[in-house]
Amino acid sequence: MKEYKVIGKSVRRLDAVEKATGTAGFTSDMKLPGMLYGKVLRSPHPHARIVSIDTSEAEKLPGVKAVATHKNTSRELFNTSATMTFTVPPMQPVLDQYIFDNVVRYVGDEVAAVAATSEKIAEAALKLIKVEYELLPTVYDPKEAMTTEAPVIHQCEMKNVPGEVIQIPFGDVEKGFAESDVIVEKEYKLPVVKQAQMETQAAVAQVSLDGKITVWCTTQTPHPTKMILAKLFSVPESKVRVLNPPYIGGGFGVRIGCSAKAEPIAVALSMLAKKPVKVVYSREEDFIASDTRHAGYVSVKLGAKKDGTFHAMHLKATLNGGAYCSFSVETPGVLGCMGLAVYRVPNQFYYGHSAYTNTTPAGAMRGFGNPQAMYAIESTVDMMAEKLGIDPLELRLKNIMQVGDPWVLPYKCGSTGLAECIEKGAKSIGWENRGKLNKPGAKKLRGIGMGVGTHVSNAWPFCGDYDNAYVTIQQDGSVHLASGVPDMGTGTSTTLPQLTAEVVGVSLDRVSMTLADTASTPFDIGSHASRALYAAGTAVVEAARDARRQVLEYAADLFKVAPERLVLEDSVIFPAGQTAGDDCAGSPVCTIGGKERKSITLKELAYDAHQRNKQFIGVGRIVPENAPPWHAHFAEVEVDTELCQVRVLRVAAVHDVGKAIHPVICEGQIEGGVLQGIGYALSEEIKYDDRGRQLENSFHKYMLPTADDVPEIETGLVEAHEPSGPFGAKGVGECGLVPTAPAITNAIYNATGIWFCEIPVTEEKMFRALKEKAGKTV
Repeated sequence: MKEYKVIGKSVRRLDAVEKATGTAGFTSDMKLPGMLYGKVLRSPHPHARIVSIDTSEAEKLPGVKAVATHKNTSRELFNTSATMTFTVPPMQPVLDQYIFDNVVRYVGDEVAAVAATSEKIAEAALKLIKVEYELLPTVYDPKEAMTTEAPVIHQCEMKNVPGEVIQIPFGDVEKGFAESDVIVEKEYKLPVVKQAQMETQAAVAQVSLDGKITVWCTTQTPHPTKMILAKLFSVPESKVRVLNPPYIGGGFGVRIGCSAKAEPIAVALSMLAKKPVKVVYSREEDFIASDTRHAGYVSVKLGAKKDGTFHAMHLKATLNGGAYCSFSVETPGVLGCMGLAVYRVPNQFYYGHSAYTNTTPAGAMRGFGNPQAMYAIESTVDMMAEKLGIDPLELRLKNIMQVGDPWVLPYKCGSTGLAECIEKGAKSIGWENRGKLNKPGAKKLRGIGMGVGTHVSNAWPFCGDYDNAYVTIQQDGSVHLASGVPDMGTGTSTTLPQLTAEVVGVSLDRVSMTLADTASTPFDIGSHASRALYAAGTAVVEAARDARRQVLEYAADLFKVAPERLVLEDSVIFPAGQTAGDDCAGSPVCTIGGKERKSITLKELAYDAHQRNKQFIGVGRIVPENAPPWHAHFAEVEVDTELCQVRVLRVAAVHDVGKAIHPVICEGQIEGGVLQGIGYALSEEIKYDDRGRQLENSFHKYMLPTADDVPEIETGLVEAHEPSGPFGAKGVGECGLVPTAPAITNAIYNATGIWFCEIPVTEEKMFRALKEKAGKTV
């Protein structure tokens, strides 16, 4: 195995000092001269028509500089998600939103906004806006939304279903079930959950006198967001600049595209007020008015032979899309694709879609449909194992996908380390002790469960997905990287420079990076779909190779040898077969400053080129392939049958990440995902009352796992080389969340003998299940 100098090392993160000392820049910290503060009036009703709106009293309030409504802002339909910029034909993006409309479709929908000299004045002005509403019928469940009695939320070809129904056929599923010896069929109910990122949605907009728009914001996709704003405000894209300042306080998918409506509202107010405007969502606004994860229903029908060979699977999803489309076409598509890609099943079929309801819009969240799929599938696999009398681990090893197997995805499976992930995870958790942990009559029952899965390393070919990067050798031999991807805490600003340093042949401290600024970086789709290291990294490697090639070609003229005979290592260039300090008589030499040299530093070469009117600028332009990362999670739980509480004691999370460019960053991503998966399984849920209001709209009410809930987590990295990735790397960012919930619920079954087909498994659900099992009326 090749020994690398920079990659594969857990170097100190390049953003560490700024973030540790509190000097890192975030949108919520932004201040500009003359800046105003924007606040939003939101609908108190889940579905209503605005009969009239009177802003005159608000406009009279001293300090108020602008009031925006549907009457004086853009009437261009758009989609806050980036889907409107990268949907691939023949599919068409769903455009179903205005900045403000005369119909509101959920509690929290935007009615008006005010820009004032202080937040206090802006909030006071909101109370002076008079709105008359005509209440309309409502629906909150996606199945009910498709019935004839349900109100129409948006006009669609199929009632309240945005875009297209996704159907994925593979083999002959009816024949497959007819040939199966054993069939298991279950429906699962999934909750509304929230990303709960640290920084809420935020934007600062400045519109210059010549109409140029600059927006500092929390988007995960600066370049696509620029496209959205240009279309929305009928401005050439060349006159719109979008950037992070430069960091984002987490994302988890909630701002792929606009940060809810923070950017459009800030720009609209800035245009009206002719001053910079800052819009920062409160935590409550972030909960009720920015995208959630899709709730809904997933059903699985699995058929197998007596020996455990899977032979047929039917997967169906009906997801709650909320009031606007966002990613409600793409999410059920990914749910189906990922769900059908884990196991080698010759006959499969998927049918899935979302439905509009009068709830907060659902969009992208870490895993993007995959956690919903794998909770259902992995629960069903355990049920099948019990029905067949086969160990659940052995059943999975028998059926998991292998390189070269036919599958539903439109790209090849170039590598898989899933079997190794399973074996390592089983050893770590002590799988051999499963079923032997409890004494007769125990009130606290322990169990062990597992779940597996795969994911993507970018969005191609499901969506448009391409990357560009510049690598520039400075006149002193240092290196500058420009890439349009953000760093939302995932370490991009460290790992991409690591790739650059390794390829060029310099130390990491010689590399700097500009990121996430449409004015100074080439186009990049952004940071989502576990793609930043894999896809943007591939462009960075290509740009770095281009820069290195130019350097060696220039040096070849000085050494009078072919470029391939030269080595660039530790910022020194010398002929192959010797080191920089070798005394090699007869070896090629170069002449610099009238002196013969056996080697030359990159600093000397770059300055020599500068004196001859040349700079080395490498360009990377790529359309990435795609690569499946793989993961196996094992959980040990303790169920207190008296308090009806579930505690996760240990989690073993083993991931095939390809080459781990920065192992500690990989482990951190996995551990964070595990904790979100624990919340998904046991505590997190947003419910609505009969008036469409969120009951959990703050960190106080929303039951996130706390430090007390963190179990012992053992992460393991498997490095199955991926031919298409930079140095063999794959995606990792979303994967830690995908198989966690089923590992926990399968462990609960192992402890209690109770299957849970609805999450989260709260104390109330456990109480009812235990009583039902004991034959007692609840």
